[in-house]
Amino acid sequence: MEKEINILIKAWQKRNIAGFYCSSKEETVQKLLEIIPQGATIGISGSVTLDQVGVVKQLEERGNKVFSQYKAGISREESLELRRQGAQADYYLASANAVSRNGELVFLSAFGNRTAGVANAKNVIIVCGKNKLTPNLEEALKRAKEYATPLNYKRLNWNQSRPMCCQVLIIEAEVAPDRLKVILVGEELGF
Repeated sequence: MEKEINILIKAWQKRNIAGFYCSSKEETVQKLLEIIPQGATIGISGSVTLDQVGVVKQLEERGNKVFSQYKAGISREESLELRRQGAQADYYLASANAVSRNGELVFLSAFGNRTAGVANAKNVIIVCGKNKLTPNLEEALKRAKEYATPLNYKRLNWNQSRPMCCQVLIIEAEVAPDRLKVILVGEELGF
């Protein structure tokens, strides 16, 4: 597995994407806290992976302003506004639905904040468990649509007749060096 990870990180480097490997959730949190400055604003996408890592609470506790659409007691309109603000924050945190072994990253989004944030935020950090690795882009798209999407329908208690995957974003490379970083975690996280 170590050889595969090194090959993937080198593939990202060739694509202007900074790749990191962390063996655990705890190591991932430390890496995120190291990368993200204390005064930075943070946008987040809906992510089981980020929830499992537990970094959002730690960022809030150290004083970062986190635009979280999941605050208790807010209205749908407030949630949508926080999603828009988050996509324009100093840093945007998300997880891909799938990653090909060649380095392509696949994202599905219902409201567009994930695709907007990943595609356009000043700084983006993607956190992915090793379970999201696929042999190629075709399998990555299949994993996102046929595996992750049904689990998200269930998690969010959405009626399956309501569309969830309204946007698909595939990141093949990055123009601006250092804008996009990916942390691959040596644990199974998210789906």
